[in-house]
Order: sequence, then C-alpha cells, then structure tokens
Amino acid sequence: MKSVLIIGMGRMGRHLAKRMHQLGNEVMIVDNNPAIIEALSDRFTDSSICDCTNESVIASLGVDNFDICFVTIGEDFQASLVVTSLLRKHGARRIVAKTNQDIQAELLRTIGADEIVYPEVDIAEKLAVRYNAKNILDFIPLTDEYSIYELPILPAWVGHTLMELNIRRKYQINIIAVKNDTSFDANLGADYCFRAGDHIIVIGRSDDVFKLASKA
Repeated sequence: MKSVLIIGMGRMGRHLAKRMHQLGNEVMIVDNNPAIIEALSDRFTDSSICDCTNESVIASLGVDNFDICFVTIGEDFQASLVVTSLLRKHGARRIVAKTNQDIQAELLRTIGADEIVYPEVDIAEKLAVRYNAKNILDFIPLTDEYSIYELPILPAWVGHTLMELNIRRKYQINIIAVKNDTSFDANLGADYCFRAGDHIIVIGRSDDVFKLASKA
C-alpha cells in the first residue's frame, strides 16, 4: 500500500484517484473547486479544497509524507509548473506530472518532476496501433522497438502445443501469457495446448507482431 497525493481533480485526476483507491492505496485528493471535492467526498475522506499554487498550502499538506505526488491539473500549465516546483521544494519523494506537450515536459522536468505522463498522446498511440494493425487488441510500449501486445491466436494453432508450433523461432516473438474467457496463464510450459478463443500476450518488434496479427 502506498500513500498518494493527487492535485487536480479533472478527468484524469478523478480516474486516477478512483483506481489507486481500488488498488488499496491511501489517497488524498486536492482541488480548488469546492463543488468537485464535495462531489467526491463520499469516496475520499482525505480531501482538501485549496489552491496548491500557494506555498503555505503545500507546506501544510506534508507532501514529504506521501510516496507519490501526482500533478494532474487540467489546462493551467502555469499552475502545474508552480505546484511541481513547490512540491520539490518541500521534499516530495516522487512527483509525476501530466502534460501533453514536449516543451512543457522539459520545463516540468527541469523544475523537479520525476516522471511525465502524456495521457492524450498515450491514448492516441494506442488507438493508432490498435486500428492500424489487424487483430491487435491492446499494447504497452516498452522501447522504441519493442512492445507488449495482445492478439488472437491463429486458427491453425488450435489443438497444437507451444513445442509443436515453435512460435518463437518461426515468428520472432516471445509469448508471456495466454488468456481466454475463463483464465489467464502466465506460466506456460512447452506442452501448453492452444484452444479456440485463446489470446496471446507477447513481447516483440512491431513489424513481427503485425505480420503475425495479419494472419489471425
């Protein structure tokens, strides 16, 4: 369990707070809009209506006690800069800030953000990959070259084992898990026999994965 401070209850902040809470973390939410905090108060007992661009406010929050401080302020980039700077000044352990532009990301890193997230860019990238390549159901980028993908198996694989199909050598991908409607198996043996409806979770280069997906 981690202690988390989330500053800015826009769409991303609300979704992040909800999910972090569901995962069992201690979550404190902050926004300068009373209506937003009041609407969320039944779910988050630890909340504050305040302006975090005010240094005395940041000092009062005890930001050094949180494992992670998220800055998810909406369109006010100046406020994001000020808040990030104040979090660093007052000893925040780890700062994750939201932006959608590279130049803003560089500024946020310069003044103290440990990590930058690009929610709109990430969503656009996922949509582009998913709808550009046939049968790509989801993906997680790892490097410029490698990603993790989910895709359906080839119909011809049904009834055959991993050893029989020699997938790694034939398709240059590594299968790390198999999922279907009833199970998720991340400990595959060479004797695993594919069934109709199986999806594979693989690590590979995009070109290799797209070639395989086009055959599914």
